[in-house]
Amino acid sequence: MAGDAPSLETLEAPRGVHTSRVDEKGRLKTPAAIKQYLGSLDESRLFVTSLDLRTVRIYPMSVWRENEKLFEEITDEAEEAEELAFLAQDLGHEVEMDSQGRILIPAELRRMLDLEGQSVYLNSYRGRVNLFGKEVYEEQRGRARAKAADRLRLLEKKGLK
Repeated sequence: MAGDAPSLETLEAPRGVHTSRVDEKGRLKTPAAIKQYLGSLDESRLFVTSLDLRTVRIYPMSVWRENEKLFEEITDEAEEAEELAFLAQDLGHEVEMDSQGRILIPAELRRMLDLEGQSVYLNSYRGRVNLFGKEVYEEQRGRARAKAADRLRLLEKKGLK
């Protein structure tokens, strides 16, 4: 993207959960807020992978490079870091969002997570965009709602307004 574009640190990530679809060619049509966010970054390359075999993670390359550095620096759980890095590379691909805001989801990920032709849900967290299939999204939503009151009390004690 443009050399004078804002960096990840200066951009605000989109809030909320957004819905979309993965088309028959494996392209995710990004919702407007996410397209604008990713399109505003000072880099055009994205790394699309999964680290939990349940969700797709779409990383701006600068964020993914931070993860790669972390994998290399971890010494106390080096085997875990190496295996997770391998998984990410095995399932992942570098891509660019096209002019229509579509992002190609790697074929193996689409098949494994049953995303082709399906409604999907997206949110942003910690510099990345998460993509959930309907089943995983419903599970996560159920867990979040089930313990909402307890989590709210805990975080209000820590300063949540």
